[in-house]
Amino acid sequence: MDAGVDKHGRIEPDVGGDEWATLNGFLDYQRATFAWKIAGLDAAQLARPLPPSTMTLAGLMKHLAYVEHGWFDGCLLGQSRREPWASVDWAATPDWDWDSAIGQDPAELLALWEGTVMHARSVALRAYETGGLGQKAVSVWRDGRSPSLRWILMHMIEEYARHNGHADFLREAVDGQVGE
Repeated sequence: MDAGVDKHGRIEPDVGGDEWATLNGFLDYQRATFAWKIAGLDAAQLARPLPPSTMTLAGLMKHLAYVEHGWFDGCLLGQSRREPWASVDWAATPDWDWDSAIGQDPAELLALWEGTVMHARSVALRAYETGGLGQKAVSVWRDGRSPSLRWILMHMIEEYARHNGHADFLREAVDGQVGE
């Protein structure tokens, strides 16, 4: 095991890093935690809920891909949704990201999530190189405010941390694997 890498392959955030390195280090650590929670599961295991909730690891994976796309492409860059989200009737199916993942091929789900994460990383880096952590998102909220890249990164850390708690319970219910 390398220094700074835990037994699950997660890279510990640099304790002496600047703000950019720290924010990205913690976000990548949370992303790696989620990857650990979904590793090695088949479609049936990914689709197993923990009643009374209907949440599944498959749904979490697709939801997190959608969240990555929404904050980095949608909010930060102001781009329209791309597939698989662009053609969804969200008014008719507001939980489409969660529900459509059930029974989907695990490799396809993983490729969607991993590809969206890689793209989000490159979008964030380009924004940082252009305007630093204070770079404002193109999208403007109803109240006229626009979040900074710093805010978006912090929000994504929170999003993953919250959902990793869900993933802990779901994974334990699936195969008994527990962890922090």
